[in-house]
Amino acid sequence: MVCGERDECTSHGVYRLLVCISTLKSGKVNPTAVPVVHDHAPSIVRVDAKGGFSQLAFERGLTLLEQKASSNGLAALVINHCVHFSALWVEIEAITDLGLVALACNPSHAWVAPEGGRGPVFGTNPIAFGWPRQGRDPFVFDMATSAIARGDIELHRRAGKPVPLGWGVSPEGEPTTSAQEILDGAMLTFGGHKGSALAAMIELLAGPLIGDLTSAESLDHDAGTKSSPYHGELILAFDPKRFLGSSFEHYMQSAENLFNNIESQGSRLPSTRRYEARSRTLENGVEINDELLDELRALLD
Repeated sequence: MVCGERDECTSHGVYRLLVCISTLKSGKVNPTAVPVVHDHAPSIVRVDAKGGFSQLAFERGLTLLEQKASSNGLAALVINHCVHFSALWVEIEAITDLGLVALACNPSHAWVAPEGGRGPVFGTNPIAFGWPRQGRDPFVFDMATSAIARGDIELHRRAGKPVPLGWGVSPEGEPTTSAQEILDGAMLTFGGHKGSALAAMIELLAGPLIGDLTSAESLDHDAGTKSSPYHGELILAFDPKRFLGSSFEHYMQSAENLFNNIESQGSRLPSTRRYEARSRTLENGVEINDELLDELRALLD
């Protein structure tokens, strides 16, 4: 939450504390959970979050993930039985800081309709990727396979603002600019059938493949409490030094040439705005609106 607010990603910032506290009060997260790390296979680390928030489970499994990736070239971190409420780029950056390439994904609650449908099946199902860069911020993208993150729709609802067409549909399956109707109905994938296919892939990779819940099963577990999703997470780490050996420097420079070709045309690399925001807020601090501050203070009552 601090990282989200620091990088001006307010949909994943301090606002999420309200959701975390609500999830705790509903009994849908274990506040005293102690994750258990299992050395599951030569290239697989499995962490049982024991019903707690995913961040601690990730932290507990990261060291062994790094060791296995460095040894084998490729390793997977599987987090089971966790409650997830944050952006994936924070975890991705923790891996790229180790000089590793990273890929992560997870389901959520069934909020998103498949292409051609109108009933929720998928979660927002984010996928994130990171590439380390020597002496520079890593190349990172973190995107929902839905047209927009659910937190952004919720922020529009709280502000009483309409949303663009294409973000979701009403309970009757009709296009709408009402944030509330979308929250009551279904969100849509980005890119039509392409986003829908990616969402299905993430359901499979971070659900049945790792022995955890799909988005529909997570929503059933929620039982109407509107708590944070309960599911699993799959994280892959690649060691470019093991992949490339003596060619490491050559191909890392090849990657830099790619980035330069993108930026030389005036295009912006993903996460550039986050890094710029980070530089500002680390110097100037952050601000939150009065409404959110009042809600946060009310948590103390």
